[in-house]
Amino acid sequence: MATERAGDEPRQVSAATLRRLERASGGLATASIAAMEQRLPWFRRMPADQRASVLLVTQTGVSNFVAWLQDPTEAIRLTAEAFRSAPRDLSRWVSLRQTLELVRAAIDVFEQQLPELADEPGERSVLREWILRYTREIAFAAATSYAAAAEARGAWDARLEALVVDGIVRGDAEESLLSRAAALGWEPSSEATVLVGTSPADDPPTIVYQVRSRAARLGRPVLLGVQGTRLVVVFGGPSEERGDEEAAARLAEAFDEGPVVVGPTVTSLAEAHRSAADAMSALRAVVAWPTAPRPVQSADLLPERALAGDPEAERQLVERIVLPLVDAGGALMETVDTYLEVGGVLENCARQLYVHPNTVRYRLRRVAELTGRTPSNPRDALVLRVGLAVGRLAKSRGLW
Repeated sequence: MATERAGDEPRQVSAATLRRLERASGGLATASIAAMEQRLPWFRRMPADQRASVLLVTQTGVSNFVAWLQDPTEAIRLTAEAFRSAPRDLSRWVSLRQTLELVRAAIDVFEQQLPELADEPGERSVLREWILRYTREIAFAAATSYAAAAEARGAWDARLEALVVDGIVRGDAEESLLSRAAALGWEPSSEATVLVGTSPADDPPTIVYQVRSRAARLGRPVLLGVQGTRLVVVFGGPSEERGDEEAAARLAEAFDEGPVVVGPTVTSLAEAHRSAADAMSALRAVVAWPTAPRPVQSADLLPERALAGDPEAERQLVERIVLPLVDAGGALMETVDTYLEVGGVLENCARQLYVHPNTVRYRLRRVAELTGRTPSNPRDALVLRVGLAVGRLAKSRGLW
């Protein structure tokens, strides 16, 4: 006998009605599936094995309804059991919205057919009320099931994301890195830029929210990892320089106080380890430039990185500063060297070289065009001076 426990007058369902419901459970489940196929086009397009999984959940729900009528105190266990019987990946096939559409279709079938199974006319209204109560519990159970699945996927995604970021920092094999990133929805051909700095808090969910909210407003995909007190962020997007600089500046707001370094933008995630290596090297060396901007490009810290013993920084200085001047021929290297030695005084440089000051101006403009560094700018002058020194050392070792 089924009774209410909410203080109302008990309502009963006879044993004969319960037996009819038990015998009709299979037909009700089949009728529910038929109604789903008729009303929901997306359900008809599902593969047969996925529709069979939905049928399993429906059959379990119908049979549990009879047990629920006999003992309403088992509502939570019985309704949750319907979803525990489904395959683990059912929530990936069917969204929560679609699940509620399926429940609604099943409710309509229940309301049409179950009351007709009542042994007495007076039981029909009772059955209708219990159907509404049970399907409400089913809807809540579905929401709880999907929430639990989302939490599990979120925890798994967070661990997988941490592995991907750690692999980028360590320079792991390309195939394993790309397969993990693809599982997180990262487009393999998307460009990648790495930011590193200090983590703002000991609460990873807060950090994740801060970074992801900014990335979402920028329309950029993002991967992030908290490694102790260090925060590593990888963001993707177009290669437009201004766009990347703006994205880096906005994302840097999510970091704690202190320097934030931006590695070079690379063509794909497979090359992101180069961006990470440059950014990490620059983060270690940025202490030598107290007035560095925030964020600062790793390429702008080449002198400090070279002084710290980074061979990659030395190579880049030779390629970006020395070799262009050597390939241009003429007296460009001599001119910029002399200009720096006399403290940037144009007339003194011209006297040292026995040329007209306009000749020196022309040569310095050529130096700026070839290297991207203006000798009259104090910071660029440091980059040029260190670059020339590194180039001489490299030449003495026969490296170019």
